[in-house]
Amino acid sequence: MMTPWWEIKINHIPELEDTIFWRLQEFGCQGTALAKEDDSWFIKAYIPSITKEVVDLAALSLWLKQDCFLLGYNTPPISWQLINDEDWASSWKEHWQPMDIGDRFTIYPAWIEPPTESNRIIIRLDPGSAFGTGVHATTQLCLESLEMRLDELETPVTIADIGCGSGILSIGAKLLGAKQVYATDIDPLAIKATKENSELNHVEGIEIFQGSIDQLMLIPGLKFDGIVCNILAEVIKTMIPDMCKIIKPDGWITLSGILVDQSLEIANLLEKDGWTIASLWKRGEWSCLNARRLSTIKSNEWNS
Repeated sequence: MMTPWWEIKINHIPELEDTIFWRLQEFGCQGTALAKEDDSWFIKAYIPSITKEVVDLAALSLWLKQDCFLLGYNTPPISWQLINDEDWASSWKEHWQPMDIGDRFTIYPAWIEPPTESNRIIIRLDPGSAFGTGVHATTQLCLESLEMRLDELETPVTIADIGCGSGILSIGAKLLGAKQVYATDIDPLAIKATKENSELNHVEGIEIFQGSIDQLMLIPGLKFDGIVCNILAEVIKTMIPDMCKIIKPDGWITLSGILVDQSLEIANLLEKDGWTIASLWKRGEWSCLNARRLSTIKSNEWNS
C-alpha cells in the first residue's frame, strides 16, 4: 500500500521565500520546490501523511502567520491536499529545472539530460526525499564556499560533509578536486540518496556513514582539511567542540543552516573554541560562516 503525502502549497512572495523554506524544513517537509502555474508562482512542499495530521497543518499555518507578521508582511495563502506517492514524485520532477549556482556549478535534475559540453561543473541530482537540491539559500552558500576553498587545489584534501542530505555538497567537493569525502547523515533516506547521486555523477571517493560526527570520531587517526555542515544552528552548536577534535591544525569549516540573527552566537562559540572567523556570507535571512584554525588571520571579513 502506498503512503499518501501531504502537498502543501503557498503563494510565492520573494521577500518571504527564505523564511517559508526554513519554516517548512522545521516542520519536517522532505522536499520543496518552486512551481509555476499559469502566470503565478507557488512554493510546494511534501511530507508523509503518517507523520502529520490536519491539526499539525493548521499549526503550520499559524506559525507562518507569525513569521510573516514579524517581518511586516501579510500571510500568503496556504493550502494542502493528500496525494499518493506516485503523484509526489511526478510533481517534484515537473517543477524542478536546471539551476546555475556560483561561478562554476550547474545543478541538473537526473531526468533532464545535460549538455555534452559545458564550461561549468554539472551535478546531476535526484534528491528523492533528502534535503539539498540547490534551491535553498543555505545549499547555494555552501557550494559557493566550496568553490572558494577548493579553487586551484595544490595539495590533496579530505573533507567531512556532516548532514549530507542528497549528497550535493559531497559530490560538489569531489568534482572540485577533493581527494576524499566522508559524508554522514542520521536519515537513512539521505544515505540512500547520497549513494545513488554519487553513482549518477560517476563520483568515487565518498565514504558514507549513517549517523553524525560521532561516526567520524570513531575512525582512528582521521583528521580533515575541511568540514562542511549545512544543518540548523541548534544542532551545529552541539557539534562545535567535536569539530575541533577531527580537524587538522590549519583546517577550515563552512557552516550554514544558520539564520542571520543566530550567526553572532555561533561565531562567538567558534572563537571560544579556537576558531578564527574568516567570513560571514548572507543571502536573505540565511548566513554561512567560514572559519579557520589559523591564528595568523588577524582581521575578520564580514560580507553580505
